[in-house]
Amino acid sequence: MFEWSDEHRMIREAVQRFVDEEVRPHVDELEHGDLPPYDILRKMFATFGMDAMARDRFAKQIAREQAALDATARCEEPPARTESGDDGGGLSLIPIIELCRVCPGMVTAMGVSMGLTSAAIMSKGTIRQKQRWALDLLTMDKVGAWAITEPGSGSDAFGSMRSTARRDGDEYVLNGSKTFITNGPYADTIVFICKLDEGNPPEQRKVLSFVLDRGMPGLVQSKPLRKMGMHSSPTGELFLDDVRVGLDRLIGETEDLPSGGRDGAKATFQQERAGVAAMALGIIEECLQLSVQYARDRVQFGRPIGEFQLIQEKLARMEVARMNVQNLVFRTMEMGAAGRSMTLAEASAMKLYSARAATEVAMEAVQLYGGNGYMSEFRVEQLARDAKVLQIYAGTDEIQITHIAKDLLRT
Repeated sequence: MFEWSDEHRMIREAVQRFVDEEVRPHVDELEHGDLPPYDILRKMFATFGMDAMARDRFAKQIAREQAALDATARCEEPPARTESGDDGGGLSLIPIIELCRVCPGMVTAMGVSMGLTSAAIMSKGTIRQKQRWALDLLTMDKVGAWAITEPGSGSDAFGSMRSTARRDGDEYVLNGSKTFITNGPYADTIVFICKLDEGNPPEQRKVLSFVLDRGMPGLVQSKPLRKMGMHSSPTGELFLDDVRVGLDRLIGETEDLPSGGRDGAKATFQQERAGVAAMALGIIEECLQLSVQYARDRVQFGRPIGEFQLIQEKLARMEVARMNVQNLVFRTMEMGAAGRSMTLAEASAMKLYSARAATEVAMEAVQLYGGNGYMSEFRVEQLARDAKVLQIYAGTDEIQITHIAKDLLRT
């Protein structure tokens, strides 16, 4: 794939109209935390039938999984899967790109809810758990949060994890705290990742994931935290004090998942990293468009600044970054159409490059605007703040480098 198809362009134009009409007029409210993003996202889902498509895909997957279970119970060969992993030609990436041109935080809020949180349940949960929690997340009817990061952990998410689950008869008692949790203040459904406390050293403990509901006794969700950027994505803390849950809330309803809780969390990270390229592309495209227009209109020393070579170099580098990141997005779409998923190293490489490119382009846009770029009335200021977190969440640049290098040295 080397360019957008006619279908892609048609959908992009439709999404752009929605963003212009429903998002741009509310950017200030979203930026100042006065307006949570969820109702606008739900309206987008309804407008483009994304909720209906999610329900249809969910019903087909559940029917397929139930048929496989029934066949296994009859000692028969499970039916072969005939559908590819394609999501419709990568069309799900288009809303991500267009939203990120205006309000990247909305994509973070949406992605964690209907992406990461639902994926944690859909990949390892039982059919009953998927029906109970996942569908409402996939349609954005409910808001989800994926809780792994703790105040003392950061990049060492598992090694520094202190949140625990302790067996108590037929139940578990959960304790601990999480921080930097996207959607934490408003989440209806929370995937809480912790370690099983069996009296053994923390590094030897199993990693388990539980599904929690808002309002459970002992669960406290903080108010939104103040932060540098992504203000339209509410971020908060979670505190658990003797929260009691049954086996029905343990994802998979077993402590012994075939690939383990760590692998499930890593697979979720992998999905998150692959989506960063689409976010980066939206930020780069908007910064480039704004910068080109500013270079034409801004006059200094009697000439439009676009006539100066140093300004031209900035624009040229932005265009190179746009082309490279767009090609990474195209590759993601092609792999999805072929039913292939990226390795952890591939996803890490794509995230590393895309995040750096978006941050560099956004900061160069601020530089091109000069003093105006530092003022919040000019949009490049917001985009520069929003872009930076792409180098931090879903694993820092340094962690991506480690994963890529380890994979290279292993071969």
